[in-house]
Order: sequence, then C-alpha cells, then structure tokens
Amino acid sequence: MLDRLGELKNEALAKVNDASTVKDLKDVRVSYLGKKGPITEVLRGMGQLSEEERPKVGQKANEVREEITTKLEEKEQHLEAVALEEKLQAESIDVTLPGRPVPRGNRHPLSSVIETVEDVFSGMGFSVAEGPEVETDYYNFEALNLPKEHPARDMQDTFFLTKELLLRTQTSPVQVRTMQNNEAKEPIKIVCPGKVYRRDEDDATHSHQFMQIEGLVVDRNIRMSDLKGVLETFVKSYFGPDRNIRLRPSFFPFTEPSAEVDISCAMCGGDGCRTCKHTGWIEVLGAGIVHPNVLEMGGYDPNEFSGFAFGMGVERLAMLKYGIDDIRHFYTNDVRFLNQFDRA
Repeated sequence: MLDRLGELKNEALAKVNDASTVKDLKDVRVSYLGKKGPITEVLRGMGQLSEEERPKVGQKANEVREEITTKLEEKEQHLEAVALEEKLQAESIDVTLPGRPVPRGNRHPLSSVIETVEDVFSGMGFSVAEGPEVETDYYNFEALNLPKEHPARDMQDTFFLTKELLLRTQTSPVQVRTMQNNEAKEPIKIVCPGKVYRRDEDDATHSHQFMQIEGLVVDRNIRMSDLKGVLETFVKSYFGPDRNIRLRPSFFPFTEPSAEVDISCAMCGGDGCRTCKHTGWIEVLGAGIVHPNVLEMGGYDPNEFSGFAFGMGVERLAMLKYGIDDIRHFYTNDVRFLNQFDRA
C-alpha cells in the first residue's frame, strides 16, 4: 500500500502541473482526494493490514494528502494571478484621461424660498419655530378662536385621523404652542414654516398638501402700523425694492382686525395687466392683529399684551417670484424643472 500511495502522489502532482485552468485543478482534487478517490480506497483497506503496518500506511496517506493539497493551492494561486494579469493587460486604463464629473444636486426651490424668507425675518429679529404635522382639534381650531361647529371651519376642509386628531390645516398651532410654552410670558417674535394639508382639488393653483410660513409677534403696544412695516420690509427684500403693498379689510377668526395683503404687480408696475387681472395688485398673504381670545388661550393677558400674525403660502411666493404657472410642478420630481433652480 505504501508503494500505491507513492504512485498516486506522483500521478496527482503531474496532473496538477499540467492543469491550465482552475476547473482542471478542481477535477484533480475530486479525482484523488474525494470520497470515491483512490487514496480513500487505500485507507478503507487498512483493516486488512497488521497492527504494525497500519500506522505507517496512515502516516503516509496523510503526507500524500497534505502534499497534493498544498500543490493544488499553490497552482490555483498561480493561475489566478496569471488570469488577473491577462485581464489587466486587456483592460488597461488610461490614467491621463479626465475624470467623469459627478452631477451634484441642488436645493428644491421650495426649500430655497423657505431659507430666503427665514433669512429676511431673522434679520428683523424673528426666530424659527416648528411643531407637529399631526395636530389635535384643540390646537388647530379651538385655540385659534374656531370652536366646534364654527362656520369658518368649512374654509379649511380637513383630513381627520380620529375625532380629535387631524393633519394640520395651517401652521398657526405652532403659534399657540409657543405662547403656552412661554412660561415667563415674555415677548414673542417667531416665524413658523412647515407642511400643511387641506382637502383641496389638485389643479394649477391648489394642492392637498402645500407649504406655509406664518409669523407671530406678541408684545406690549403692538399696532397695525408695526404689522405693515414688517410686511413691507419683507416684500421689498424678497420681491425687490420697487414693490409696494396694500392692506384690504378681510376676516379671519384668529385676528381682529384682519387684512388681505397685496403687492404691486411686477409685470405692469401697477398699471394693470392680465397677470393682475387689470387691478395692478396681486394677493400674497393674510394678516391681522391677534384676537384677544387667542392671546388669552395662549396664556397672555389681552389687556396687557397685543400682537400681530400673518401667513403666506411658500408655493405662491415661489410662483410669483419665478413666474411658475402650475403648483404641481413642485411635486412631480421632474429634473428638467428642478434643474432651473440650480444656485450655481
């Protein structure tokens, strides 16, 4: 059996040397070291040997196995190195070629508008406040002087999750939460950007989801003239120094008095055209003096404090500034549209 093991070793090593592919090596491994290979058959016949011969044959068989396995591994590493070298030669890279530029993204136009608006109001001493998009009926309506069954609720078709939970229809709840959380009842000056939801039909000027920025100032001796001054500063900073504003009487349950705020039309300079429906003005936002009931529910004494609030749609600001004619463009993820707003 010792002679037979020597013969098998020589045969296997010769085939290893002749192998030209990794597949050939696998075939050699299976043929000689597999369960049905000749070396295994020799080991199975050891039962017929004497007690003196068995250790010698077992040791020889292990040495043969180990030597064949070592040669197989060495040859496999050699073949893989050769194959890699051939592949590198066939697929050589010209390192002198210029690299391919990686396209960089840019901010969504709505995000850019929000940042711009925040910067303008930050320059006037406002801070940014945020709140949850899933709100309670109390904060979204009742604390804003809109009790249950109030007819003004019909103006804000609402997505209710339960009888008391809903997707907020405005960012005004952030104002109430800020007033209530201000335990020292110090003056407040905030803007509240965020996403809001209303059951509107999706068309060129409406969406069931849109972005809104509201502002709130609470202090002593706040007047309507303060509101007008802040809004005029914002409009001239955002739309340009040649734009003017006007306030028209309106109604909002949470402000009294209330006003719609218009800006002079950029297309005609206020002379009247199709864009402004020949009025010379374009409606931008709503505003007013905070209703005493809202101050009281926010924990402020309306006899000591007063304030003003305003709210504007981010999409409307973007549409007016960039001449966009359809609100749905902001949400269709059309790269051709979004690339127009690359700040670079």
